[in-house]
Amino acid sequence: MCARIGLWALVAGWIVSVPCLAQGDPNVAKENAQLRRRVETLEKQVEQLQATVKPPAAETAPVPAPPAAVPGLEPGKKPFWSTLDIQFYGYIKLDAAWDSSGVFPGDFVLFTDRGRDGDDEFNITARQTRLGLKIQGPNTGNMKTSGVVEADFYGSAGTENKFNLLVRHAYMTFDWPDDKFSILAGQASDVISPLFPNTLNYTVLWDAGNIGYRHPQVRLTRQFRVRDDMTLELAGAISRTIGDVETLTFTPGANAGFPTLQGRVGLTFPWFGFKPTTVGVSGHWGREQYSSDEKIDSWSLNLDVLQPICPVVTVKGEVYVGANLDDYFGGIGQGVRTRTVGGTTLFQKAIGDRGGWFAFTLGPWDAWSFNVGAGLDEVESDDVDALARTSNRSLFANAIYALNKSADIGVELSQWRTDFKNADDVDDVRIQTSFIYKF
Repeated sequence: MCARIGLWALVAGWIVSVPCLAQGDPNVAKENAQLRRRVETLEKQVEQLQATVKPPAAETAPVPAPPAAVPGLEPGKKPFWSTLDIQFYGYIKLDAAWDSSGVFPGDFVLFTDRGRDGDDEFNITARQTRLGLKIQGPNTGNMKTSGVVEADFYGSAGTENKFNLLVRHAYMTFDWPDDKFSILAGQASDVISPLFPNTLNYTVLWDAGNIGYRHPQVRLTRQFRVRDDMTLELAGAISRTIGDVETLTFTPGANAGFPTLQGRVGLTFPWFGFKPTTVGVSGHWGREQYSSDEKIDSWSLNLDVLQPICPVVTVKGEVYVGANLDDYFGGIGQGVRTRTVGGTTLFQKAIGDRGGWFAFTLGPWDAWSFNVGAGLDEVESDDVDALARTSNRSLFANAIYALNKSADIGVELSQWRTDFKNADDVDDVRIQTSFIYKF
């Protein structure tokens, strides 16, 4: 900067001196020409010096803006590999449980075993450990795309120290948020009965009042703004029909030649809680074909309610009625009644079923949270054979303590009672401890 100022001062001095010199010398024209040439030479030298002292381009270039946040990525999470934004998530979970009576299947409870009242057992497993990928993008105009792949290790067969993978979710979503419309394609949770209680037991009251599972499907969802504080949601899907296949060489669901239909209407509105209430009515219908003259329907009608009461208390629950619900964890694992004639298994009729559950979530208070609830599944006694399960009930309460933001330890106490047709019921008390590390 000092060199630049000095050069300009020199140039200015030469320019100012020109009129004075011109007044004192008769050879004015000649001297003026010489001075002009000197000035031009000095200007070129100044330009060269300016180029020499100019800061490097890297110093004058604008500082690049920090990268934008990855869409859909949870705070603190880092993207995975691929040209898309992929987030790896899941948890490691160890469950250790003692049961006062025999239960099925053992690592978790669906119902108690007939004839095993008082036959205690102990199970310990890490099979509920879960791995998942959340995928975001690319987005095109108003359409956003995403996907989920998720699995645990409760796959069929395997042993307690040689797990088999079980695919839970594998679906893609095409979402138009401005239009409140989305399309889901893949395996995902059913449209019907979308809620579940927060249990440490793996099966969230399945076969004890909570129906709904996961099926391959194509689902359409559309939301409507009824008014400023009220939203209506419509969801409909075609899904895979899966029937009783244990003794068959074909799949009765596919044999029916038509998919299962699922639908739900949900309304979210302010009521008495500090957050809006959500009430939903849902149902499904499908058909299983076991022979040319044996076609058995599967259907349900369901009601779900979610009500936050205050910041630390939320109540939710569902009730249902239907038939042939074993593939939706209804009917206490019983879907159709069978009989054998001449070595041939005949499927007679759908087993009627009804049930429901409710649960309270309490907390968190500091590092503690609590859940209590109950569920009941009852089948039509006339629809099942002797010794079959007719009623299954569960009561549960758990306490979960967060050691830090990733590690939890929980204890759950539950009571189970399964009734059997023309046989003694079996009661069970289960004490379960879970260690969970989330990532």
